[in-house]
Amino acid sequence: MKFFLAALLFFHGIVLTMAQAQAPAKAQAPAPGPAGPTNVTAILSKAGQFTMFIRLLQSTQEADQINNQLNNSNSGLTIFAPPDNSFSNLKSGLLNSLSDQQKVQLVQFHVLPNYISQSEFQTASNPLRTQAGNSNDGEYPLNITTSGNQVNITTGVVNTTVSNSLYSDGQLAVYQVDQVLLPLAFFRTPAPAPAPVAAKPKKGAKEADTSDDDNTDDSSGAIELVNFGLSKVVFAASLVASIYMVL
Repeated sequence: MKFFLAALLFFHGIVLTMAQAQAPAKAQAPAPGPAGPTNVTAILSKAGQFTMFIRLLQSTQEADQINNQLNNSNSGLTIFAPPDNSFSNLKSGLLNSLSDQQKVQLVQFHVLPNYISQSEFQTASNPLRTQAGNSNDGEYPLNITTSGNQVNITTGVVNTTVSNSLYSDGQLAVYQVDQVLLPLAFFRTPAPAPAPVAAKPKKGAKEADTSDDDNTDDSSGAIELVNFGLSKVVFAASLVASIYMVL
């Protein structure tokens, strides 16, 4: 009996080993790789409808600047991204009329040099500082007001709202805005040049002018004297002629 049980266990072990050998090995799931570097154009491409803004980011090389800043420093960024239809609503030819430097400033005006979550808009101090320049000089003002959960933006030229949160990771925040943010600096009329001030005449020149006037007066007086003498001579000649005819 013991021999029979031992043999049964032996054959069971053989069958089990053969079954395990024939079963296909299960593939192990790969370990998750490290997260790739932040790429703002990839974020916008995934969101869709931001082709024009992506082109501006790339043509001005601001996309590379933003990505380098995000991946090589601890400073966060906030980006206001206008969709394609907002560019279609711009005045015809406006974008093409901008210089290369102005296009850079236009993109930079949509970027804040710090991370702002949606809740932080409630306590943000105006005017917000953008990458385009100092907002306190009145050239690039960007002001935020909130009404409940709605965030309103004004630039002095454009009034719009934040309509959607596209991305947020604690370092980069990307928000959709309904219009292209046009800075006031692009529409300021240059101050007219001051009128030239007439040069004061030199002292010597004034005296010379006065002297000429005096000479002119003297000449006029002399001419009047000559004319008076000639009239006397003519009168005397006429008188003599009359007497002679009477005689």
